[in-house]
Amino acid sequence: MAEIDPTDHALATIASILEHPEPVLVVRDAETETAAADEHSVADEHPVVEEQPLVPEHTDADGYSKVGPGPMVAIRLKWTVHRGDDDQYYVHETIGEQSAPVISGPMTSDAAVHFVDTHEDEAHRRFELLRSEIAGRSSLAEFERKGEA
Repeated sequence: MAEIDPTDHALATIASILEHPEPVLVVRDAETETAAADEHSVADEHPVVEEQPLVPEHTDADGYSKVGPGPMVAIRLKWTVHRGDDDQYYVHETIGEQSAPVISGPMTSDAAVHFVDTHEDEAHRRFELLRSEIAGRSSLAEFERKGEA
């Protein structure tokens, strides 16, 4: 079995971080907001912190898209929702950048978003399972190579 390239692991880690971003904290200056409304002392007030996601929520299903895990773009799954001429929604599933899409639908807007989310979650689950299995086999092979078996 070939050794696992550390670059693949690093790319998979980066992809997972980008796919599940941490919320961004936006700090508003409470002093300037209250000073306009009230001329009283604001010295003992603290800044107001609002939590906002890095990626805005998608309000329309048309264009909603998610990408599956993996270190290689050529074999990565992608799901994108498109609105058809009939005002129904269709999910285009591709592997890599140059493949012809497999189209699922017609469905409602909510059903299309749910379809994308479900398939992306399942792809991540299966990817992590496969990665764990490969890591386990790699550890076992290293263990056997050292003669500790």
